[in-house]
Amino acid sequence: MNEEKQMIVPFRVVFVLLMSLMVSGAGADLISFYDFEEPSPFEDKISGVVGAIGANVTIESGTPLGNAALFPDGSRVDNDILVAQSDAPVIGLSDFTCMAWVRRATVTTDADGICDMVTGTTEGGFQMLLVADFRLGVGGPGNQWMLTQSVTPVPQDMEWHHYAASVERNNPTGLRMYIDGVLDSATDPTGYASVFMTANQDYQIGSMNNNSLNGWLDELAIFDTALTEVEILAAMTGVKSGFPLAARPDPEDGAIIEATWANLSWRAGKWAVAHDLYFGTSFDDVNEGAEGTFAGNLATTTQVVGFPGFPAAEGLQPGTTYYWRVDEVNDANAASPWKGNVWSFSVPPRTAYLPVPADGGEAVALVPELAWSPGFEAKLHTVYFGDNFDDVNNATGGPLVDNTTFTPPGLLELAKTYYWRVDEFDPPNTYKGAVWSFRTEGTAADPSPAKGAVDISPTPILEWTAADLAGSHEIYFGDDADAVANADKNSPEYKASQSVGQETFDADRLELMTTYYWRVDEVNSTEAGSPWKGNIWSFTTGDFLVVDDFESYNDIDPPDEASNRIFDKWIDGYGTLDNGALIGNPMPPYAEQTIVHGGSQSMNYAYDNAGKTSEATLTLASQRDWTAEGVTKLRIWVRGSAANAADRVYVALNGTAVVYHKDTAATQLTGWNEWVIDLSEFGVNLANVDSITIGVGTKNAPLATGGTGTMYFDDIRLIR
Repeated sequence: MNEEKQMIVPFRVVFVLLMSLMVSGAGADLISFYDFEEPSPFEDKISGVVGAIGANVTIESGTPLGNAALFPDGSRVDNDILVAQSDAPVIGLSDFTCMAWVRRATVTTDADGICDMVTGTTEGGFQMLLVADFRLGVGGPGNQWMLTQSVTPVPQDMEWHHYAASVERNNPTGLRMYIDGVLDSATDPTGYASVFMTANQDYQIGSMNNNSLNGWLDELAIFDTALTEVEILAAMTGVKSGFPLAARPDPEDGAIIEATWANLSWRAGKWAVAHDLYFGTSFDDVNEGAEGTFAGNLATTTQVVGFPGFPAAEGLQPGTTYYWRVDEVNDANAASPWKGNVWSFSVPPRTAYLPVPADGGEAVALVPELAWSPGFEAKLHTVYFGDNFDDVNNATGGPLVDNTTFTPPGLLELAKTYYWRVDEFDPPNTYKGAVWSFRTEGTAADPSPAKGAVDISPTPILEWTAADLAGSHEIYFGDDADAVANADKNSPEYKASQSVGQETFDADRLELMTTYYWRVDEVNSTEAGSPWKGNIWSFTTGDFLVVDDFESYNDIDPPDEASNRIFDKWIDGYGTLDNGALIGNPMPPYAEQTIVHGGSQSMNYAYDNAGKTSEATLTLASQRDWTAEGVTKLRIWVRGSAANAADRVYVALNGTAVVYHKDTAATQLTGWNEWVIDLSEFGVNLANVDSITIGVGTKNAPLATGGTGTMYFDDIRLIR
């Protein structure tokens, strides 16, 4: 399909913005920047280095990005820029971010290099390139080549798109790939955490290996820090103002520190000349600046806590979570102060905590290894284990051990609940632990909705995973936990018996904002111990009715009766000349499963409005009464892209009643955006709604100059 996109606003990562990242705090240095602007278009604006410019490389002015460099197709000879190895940027052992704007000259899945610092698999260099996806390659330890590919295919068009790779080396989800400012994936870069990053050949710009880019390149930048999503978006959209808020807290937000004092530090906002620090043990108090939380107006970006004369003068207390906030201050700026985010860190309790398996865990192996996090300053541990709560709770005098794992003796029984407790010893004190429990495998597992889930559809389909020995399932369901727990096949809570392979149950229409309980017993008359009574699971319905949450669609093709493909329900413009909408993917998975707002699927919606308007229509088989339960509004979650052609988005009921999004360029909204429509705006009989249409453009008024793009929609609900 044609997914050509237009960029109608000039995206400039101006030098002022990028330098603001440097001056706004330590650890955010821009180490290489090519903007291809006069007076020295081929100069690295950081180092001043001018590389060897290929004879066929040209500067094109008047693009939406100002000047850009054009790299012709072919081999890299005469078609790229070469910076000598000795002059190439050195990342070293720092975290880093590499980003660029790219416009390909043809629609292709061939390899197009953005930049290249590596020969073969040599350790330390990296490549950034486009194929059918966006890729970052790094020479890892022992010359092991490590390649990361985006989950999302790159747009197959000839328009400008922004690509960024951000690497936080010691974070197991610290390798983040972004396309047009949208986070694509977060994977593990720790395999090359200790690799010293530097060019082991000439630094190639506009090529990779021996292949030139065949397109335009602009704003190629390398930072020696892992930029956040907010910072990447700001750089991408040309925000000249920099970042006014305090950022990059240390300790990191949510950290656990094993000390009775800490040195708080942060990166200053761009215009800050002073910093108001708030500190306390209540999120709300710190967020609101309540009495007793103001810790002072500071001239520096550090503050000690936990010593006499400082905040928490009595010392940080074990088992306590602390909250802190930094407001940036500059009395000469009318926007001051800039209220900061509330961050937190915790000091662990003196008792053991974070048990593995978690307290109340299910489907635990019959030969488990139990583990826990030791209490604050604990030196030794005593473990008590058994199948009776009171026995474990009351036990004393167990042996002391010095490790934080424990393997119960022998093989545990199927589908049985066990209890355990860990006491922590810090001479001369013993700190009695809580009694934890888990249940072994042999029961149904992996409930959906998840155990304790809230805001669930009032028409849910319950799902689970069968136990290995199950021959059939007995399902119990109701709104009373004790009744469900104690029910048998003669109880009203008993709902059905189903064979293995049918691990779903339709709970029908439920009450809103009500907690329900369910249990699945596993049965096999040929096995001793059957039936195996299931765990009690619960969920709470939300205060809404579902129009479509896109979760029920599957990848089963006709003529299978189970087929429920998204584009067979949402009828688009496939095969027409006047409707530019195409729903879903041409190959499984048919529904979008990466960019989702809630659940595991959303609807991806490609539009082509060149002489057309795009529409997709769902005929409602149920939930046609849009007055039920007192609902008054329609809520849709919408996501576009800055690279989309700007256009309107609308909803129509029964084919004619149309309401437009208030943003006339709603297709360019980034991130997930809530769109709420008062149902009275439609002016139709809400007690009998036959269909809902989502459109892009102006209904019945196509434009020859219309553009293209891809939208995402999710969680279409009726709310009160």
